[in-house]
Amino acid sequence: MPATTRLPLALALSLLLATGTALASGDAVAQGVDIDKVNGSITAESGQVYGDLETVNGSIRLEDGSHAKDAQTVNGSVKAGDNIEAEDLGTVNGSIRVGKQARISGGIQTVNGGIFVDRGGNVGKGIETVNGAIGIVATELGGGIATVNGDVTVGIDSHVRGGIKVTKPTSNWMPIKFGGNRKPRIVIGPNAVVDGDLVFEREVTLYVHASARIGKVTGATPVAFDTPSAPRD
Repeated sequence: MPATTRLPLALALSLLLATGTALASGDAVAQGVDIDKVNGSITAESGQVYGDLETVNGSIRLEDGSHAKDAQTVNGSVKAGDNIEAEDLGTVNGSIRVGKQARISGGIQTVNGGIFVDRGGNVGKGIETVNGAIGIVATELGGGIATVNGDVTVGIDSHVRGGIKVTKPTSNWMPIKFGGNRKPRIVIGPNAVVDGDLVFEREVTLYVHASARIGKVTGATPVAFDTPSAPRD
């Protein structure tokens, strides 16, 4: 499982340090042209190939069928369409939404915002949030899922190969703030598989569909259900 307590701050720092570079690189490399901004959004056009896409204050959009290396922002969302390819997707303050049949060879991370991967997705590594829900549908995830204060839905026909971990907030997270004392809701849906351990360092509500398969559970008692969706809390 990746080091969740360090990655979000490292992401923010690395992006902020990049603000002194040029707004856009004119050097076309094998992966395409890098785009680097301080203020402003970035759009990767459909069918085009790009290098690194980075901005500090702005959103990033990957249109259907576009290819890029890393897509990273600090204050803004990342929205990827169908049939895109990328290495890593990340933001600090914003959500990340990925369309159908996406190929992400690395991982997906945010601090304050949710993450959703639609049907047919393949993510090579893990998915991480601090304050934000995580949802995947019919998606192959090569790593694990990690969060502190977010709900997690491993939707129908999904396969998570690295387990699930919900971390207890500590003073090491400052200055990151957490909202309230609500229990995260963890749902393992129909025909979903979670390899590896499910570790809960704080109280959660865990629902597991009768057709799902999961690894060892620590810190929670699974509640079985056999309906298309989990019971309401």
